[in-house]
Amino acid sequence: MAEVNRREARERRRRRVRARVQGTAARPRLNVFRSLKHIYAQIIDDDRGHTLVAASTLDKEIRAQSAALKKTEEAFAVGKLLAQRALEQQITRVVFDRAGYRYHGRVKAVADGARQGGLEF
Repeated sequence: MAEVNRREARERRRRRVRARVQGTAARPRLNVFRSLKHIYAQIIDDDRGHTLVAASTLDKEIRAQSAALKKTEEAFAVGKLLAQRALEQQITRVVFDRAGYRYHGRVKAVADGARQGGLEF
C-alpha cells in the first residue's frame, strides 16, 4: 500500500471542505493558508471569483510587531486585521474555510482574531 504524503492528504481534506463551503456576495468565504513561516487569510466571493479582502503576516502592520510575537499571536493579529479591513468594506458575515487544516493552533487563532475584530461566523 502506497503512503500518502501530508500535502496530498491535506488536499483531499481541502476538497471535502470546499464541497460544502461556498462563499457568496452576501456571505463570502474566509480562507486560511498556513505555511511554515507565515499565515495568510483572505475573504473571497466565489460567485465572482474575486478576493475582497486579504491579510497576512507579510503585511506592514503585522511585520512591525512580529519579532516579539509567537506564530499563534501573529495569526490572531492577522485575523483581527482582516476583520478590520472587512468591516471597512461593510462585510460582517462570512463562512470559515479551514482549507483542510485542523481547526487548532494558528488556524483557530485566525478565526478567534476575526471574531474579536467583529466578523460573524
